Amino acid sequence: MPEIGRTAFRRFGFIQSSVVTRWPEIVGPAHARVCAPESIRFPPGEKSDGILQLVVVPAHAPIIQHVIPEIVERVNRFFGYKAVAKVKLRQGEVKPPSAQQATTAPPSLKPIPMELGESLRDIGDPELRTVLESLARSLGTQGQEQE
Repeated sequence: MPEIGRTAFRRFGFIQSSVVTRWPEIVGPAHARVCAPESIRFPPGEKSDGILQLVVVPAHAPIIQHVIPEIVERVNRFFGYKAVAKVKLRQGEVKPPSAQQATTAPPSLKPIPMELGESLRDIGDPELRTVLESLARSLGTQGQEQE
């Protein structure tokens, strides 16, 4: 899908199709059932401080409005830099994620140990960075359990 959909995704403002394909993993299955990304629009000539456009099930729009800071933080963590600064909501129909995507656990919200967090910011591949952040979190959790 990444090769086939790359042109279409870029046309609609997605630099990486993985934001769409991994949305349940980024925001968690509960939020993925009621909202989905439509586009990310960046200021001219920039690749940061973009506006993420979400389509939201109308009955869940007030709830999503309250968790926008968390969604922004998770999307930016996925990218590894401040890709999104603002979120716009549009009410509409959201296709439920596939069964395989729905069973994927959301990323942990545990903080990354300070000594490891800074070194992960320079990694350009978001998937590799996510895996390394998960590993760093588990190492941080093990260190806390031993104390």
